[in-house]
Amino acid sequence: MNKTLLALALAAVSLSASAHRGWLYPQATMVESKEPWVTIDGAISEGLFDIEHVALKLDGATVTDPDGVSTPAPAGYMGKQRSTFDLKMTKNGTYKISIVSRNVMASYKDKAGEPKRFRGSEEAFAKEVPADAQELKTTYAHQRLETFVSANKTSDGALKASGVGLEMIPLTNPTDLRAGETARWRFQLDGKPLPKFAFSLIPGGVRYRGVLGEVRLETDAKGEVAVILPAPGMYWLNAGFPAAQPKGPAAADAPAVTRRYSYAATLEVLPE
Repeated sequence: MNKTLLALALAAVSLSASAHRGWLYPQATMVESKEPWVTIDGAISEGLFDIEHVALKLDGATVTDPDGVSTPAPAGYMGKQRSTFDLKMTKNGTYKISIVSRNVMASYKDKAGEPKRFRGSEEAFAKEVPADAQELKTTYAHQRLETFVSANKTSDGALKASGVGLEMIPLTNPTDLRAGETARWRFQLDGKPLPKFAFSLIPGGVRYRGVLGEVRLETDAKGEVAVILPAPGMYWLNAGFPAAQPKGPAAADAPAVTRRYSYAATLEVLPE
């Protein structure tokens, strides 16, 4: 399995190449306390982990505890540019915080031949768009946003894959990542490994560097990758399937149904 030294691969990508990105940000990924609490922030911004655009909606956010039990995230606060909630960790071990969304975009013609467009949930699509709509073209988008925190120790119960959509399975505990050490991850789609799958890792603090610093990585034939971790800090891991294509006019022969998947996670690299 190939190892990639990220510290030597940081690319000087111009800030003009940046885009708005959604993220969950834990104030700490390892909390050592008799009564461990952690604050989770969420936002959408150009500069990673900067509060400068809009708050991330926490609708549907879930917390998976060290025993693998998932429950709705605690009620939080949503401001103009940031949303936040406090999580009391009643069990020792690793927790996974996730927001998973499924949306549909469609174009079609009604019975009178008038062009129509739809954007919304799968449930609303089934109710509002006729199954026999003319020239129906549909895109299903499955998005997963995650971060990880541990209380007093690490554990693996929360890290099991759901087998649905695009997922990153940590083979190294994601709250025990240390600069200079090797982390191993596996990517899979609907439960199947993704060989030769490209993804990226971007360090926070873009506003201070003046460059994006995106690192492009690729899994091996087993859908796994081993990475020698770079300098300490918070990082945003991002992947999409299929690979993004340049924007342009829709082709006349585009398939009637397409499916797109995205995954992003906030990870902390600790000092050696």
